[in-house]
Amino acid sequence: MKFNKVFTLLVASGAALLISCGAGKDNTGYEYAPNMYHSVAYEPLKQVKDKESGLWVNSTDEEIGEYYSSNPNNEFEMNMLLPVEGTVKRGDFLPYRIPKDSLALAAATLTNPLPNTKEVLADGKALYGRFCSHCHGSNGTEPGLVGERYAGVPSYTSAAIKNVTEGHIFHVITLGKGRMAAHDSQLSQEERWKIVRYVQTLQKQ
Repeated sequence: MKFNKVFTLLVASGAALLISCGAGKDNTGYEYAPNMYHSVAYEPLKQVKDKESGLWVNSTDEEIGEYYSSNPNNEFEMNMLLPVEGTVKRGDFLPYRIPKDSLALAAATLTNPLPNTKEVLADGKALYGRFCSHCHGSNGTEPGLVGERYAGVPSYTSAAIKNVTEGHIFHVITLGKGRMAAHDSQLSQEERWKIVRYVQTLQKQ
């Protein structure tokens, strides 16, 4: 008889404990790391417009599914807002993320987004004259005035250089190699690609 009372008390206590964990509209109950699955902010890279999506796993008494993640305050239900009117576009290039020690990856995967036109080559030649000729010379075969003071400035027509890819050239201009310093702070990506076009003409001399 005493055992039954204790057992009944334990069952009642367990039931009360489970009930207390239940979630409601204004009470999330007892949950482990609730912010991991109840996002407070709208997630810009997630867009679920179906209001019934995840309804079967709701942990609240809301009539909207757990997975619904669209912004009802936006006329297009977008989570990622439109740029402010008058915002200046950054450009057509994403930030360059290939690490300096991954030259082989850059050489194998990068392709020049700029067309091989007279205008691009003319711009590349002008930029080369301002940023490269002092070391590599005007034609890329003999070192310039600065390059003459340092041994090891390669000729673009040498066996080691004449066949390197456009991705290789861009990566070296961007992040440097050996004694050559990085030029990513002096030249935009578009300017670097223009120089690559011109350097490729010097490789074929």
